[in-house]
Amino acid sequence: MPAADTVLTGARVRTLDPERPEARAVAVRGGEITAVGDETDVRDWLGPATEVIDLRGATLTPGLTDSHSHPVWGIEMAGGTDLSAVRDPDQLRAALRTAGRGPGGWVTGHGLDHNAFGGRPVDRALIEEALAGAPAFLRLYDGHSALVSGAALAAAGITGPRTFAQRSEIVCDGDGRPTGHLLEHAAMALVGNLVPKPSYTERRTRLVELLGSMAATGLTGAHVMDLGDGDVPALLATVEYEGELPLRLNLAPWCMPGADEAGLAELIALQGTGGRHWRIGGVKFFMDGTVEGGTAWLEHADCHGQGSDAFWPDPDAYARAVRVLDAAGVRTATHAIGDAAVRHVLDTVAALGAPARMRHRIEHIETVPDEQVTRFAELGVIASMQPPHTAYTRADHTDEWSKRLGEERASHAWRCRDLRDAGAVLALGSDWPVAHYDARQILVTARSPLGAAAAGPALTGLMALEGLTSHAALAAGEQQVAGRIAPGYRADLTAFALDPVTAGVDELAEAPVRLTMSGGRTTHRDPGPSRS
Repeated sequence: MPAADTVLTGARVRTLDPERPEARAVAVRGGEITAVGDETDVRDWLGPATEVIDLRGATLTPGLTDSHSHPVWGIEMAGGTDLSAVRDPDQLRAALRTAGRGPGGWVTGHGLDHNAFGGRPVDRALIEEALAGAPAFLRLYDGHSALVSGAALAAAGITGPRTFAQRSEIVCDGDGRPTGHLLEHAAMALVGNLVPKPSYTERRTRLVELLGSMAATGLTGAHVMDLGDGDVPALLATVEYEGELPLRLNLAPWCMPGADEAGLAELIALQGTGGRHWRIGGVKFFMDGTVEGGTAWLEHADCHGQGSDAFWPDPDAYARAVRVLDAAGVRTATHAIGDAAVRHVLDTVAALGAPARMRHRIEHIETVPDEQVTRFAELGVIASMQPPHTAYTRADHTDEWSKRLGEERASHAWRCRDLRDAGAVLALGSDWPVAHYDARQILVTARSPLGAAAAGPALTGLMALEGLTSHAALAAGEQQVAGRIAPGYRADLTAFALDPVTAGVDELAEAPVRLTMSGGRTTHRDPGPSRS
């Protein structure tokens, strides 16, 4: 065979290839894996220009893919002051007093925990004094709600409730006065669209830095669950023209309520658009919102009497849109957190028939009853879940998520292991910037008791690794080219200083990542490996 560009040696290779589960060396040429073997095979792969990297006892796995992330839009979402450490209204006010003012005097922030309000309504009255009249747009951590100031409401011309084409709300008090709490995308956009955005140059620089930091945690790719404001393809093309993307990105533009035939045709036409290391593949839907915001679609209302509405006012219109896309061979991913939302998506796929298997996926799946768990495998619907989301809940159920759902539902949630045991494909991710992108944290939380559902069984080390590798490849329809270490597969590879399958979770959380390779390109390398 032709000489390899790169040969990786001195590693325990977990191939996830049933025909050869383990090896000791791997050869890469032209962005693909050309050979997998033992140390004795290496001499047959070498040429004058071959780079040999000795991984010195590391464990080499297929490259890790975050199956749900927002690295481009997230640059805007995670702008302003980081409020994730705020634990009560006093700390929130203190943070806002010292927060920087952006163009137009705007104060922006992100990561605000629902639990910081201590059960009190999310109301601008809590922050007005600290802002001294400044317009403010503060995203809560879930990305589906925001707290804005009176000056921001005035700038947007918001004086009372409005009706939207999708599940969205300007929360008002008993007198019809807007409280500053905005629920879901359409309401948030009324103010969010007024906030000055980072410049094109800033976004480009921050994107490359962010993707490089992601690669340093072992990530080689990400399923991007949005297409931003529409200029994202141009942004990605520019980054590739000037250099390379550190991660391979698969993007899914949104399909929102009200989409007509022309809109669906446009989404279909976008499929396959891309560059060297990015492409548009799939469409993202929302069937509901979040538990904490009261917008998850539940079979039975939450403890505040909310959660009985779908994001699509006409759920049948969602089903019709999925049918059109499926007939065109387009993959779909649907945000569904509440049990009613999950059921409706499963029912929609069931009505498509057998050819739809493995083409559609459900994102988040925080609540699902026993009778729906088995349907994922039966229908070939991929489960996409984000274990780090459980950091916002507590095992004693004193958090806002648990209090809304109630004891019984809260203790029977995030059923990652149940879905895997039932035979479902389970892709794992972070949902950055909702949770940190560190791939090691995804692995750790997947193998740990999950927050409010701490009594449930965790994933094994192998299951967790598969969730970021072979199952992630299945979720993107790339199982023939990614997700395992075998000849002919893309050279997406991650090397850990320890074995991510057998190492304890405390060790794994801090485990050095020796090498990250995406499509044969070394995107991260620590001082550990020696080269020749």
